[in-house]
Amino acid sequence: MFEQIPDYLVIGHVTRDLVPGGWRYGGTVTYCALTAQRLGQRVAVLTSTHTPPAPLDIPGIEVLSLPSVQDTVFENVYTPEGRIQYLRSVAAPLELAALPSAWRKAGIVHLGPVAQEVSREFMAVAPGQVLDITPQGWLRQWGPDDRVSFSALPDAEALLAQSSCVVLSLEDLAGDCELLARYAAAAPLLVQTCGRDGAIVYQHGRSERVRAFLAREVDLTGAGDVFAASFFIRYHECKDALESARFANCTASFIIEGTGTSTIPTREQVEERLRSGRMYA
Repeated sequence: MFEQIPDYLVIGHVTRDLVPGGWRYGGTVTYCALTAQRLGQRVAVLTSTHTPPAPLDIPGIEVLSLPSVQDTVFENVYTPEGRIQYLRSVAAPLELAALPSAWRKAGIVHLGPVAQEVSREFMAVAPGQVLDITPQGWLRQWGPDDRVSFSALPDAEALLAQSSCVVLSLEDLAGDCELLARYAAAAPLLVQTCGRDGAIVYQHGRSERVRAFLAREVDLTGAGDVFAASFFIRYHECKDALESARFANCTASFIIEGTGTSTIPTREQVEERLRSGRMYA
């Protein structure tokens, strides 16, 4: 078991997200693993859960879920002033020692923390391999009231310099444009997701915006994660950051047209929209 080398390894917590009337699966790992599988990748997931991650129990995805007495559970409360996020519980932390040896040879290693569960020791998981990061969960803190707030990443520049690519949003940085500039200067390649405004690619001391595709907006949840997975995959294929951002914008345009993971596209659907889809001005 776990002897096959995956194309795409993603590490982080599968979450349960509280919604009106119940809950649904979420988290970077869920959206990214399903996106990678739909795009034709052999996928591996290292996570920790109490509730079995049912959406990932499909062909093409191998899951190693470390035991935990509870799940990582988020609750979002929307107010006129914006979103307030609460972290109601956190699953067990992830340890590098638990990672199967074959998975360390994955074509893409994606660190996708949501709640400080991925330790920095994972930065050494695969020397010389592609190491991509969505640092959202390293930029969060929470207190006794469970309310999530921004927390700057210690030694961020040194850590990001070890990555192949970083994908984040300005919201992840609590709107701090100066911090974004510092992170972009430190990472070999950083992409900022900007919703309807597409994405901004920072590389070699330059930045360039890539436009988003028009879509019928139903639910924005997971769009950044779908963008990240598809960007990492396409960049691994072509090594062209602007082409990869266009591909990722296109892929992410599907996810917002439905709820949850229901509209994650296949490679064929993405290729068709790349040919015929319209873009925001």
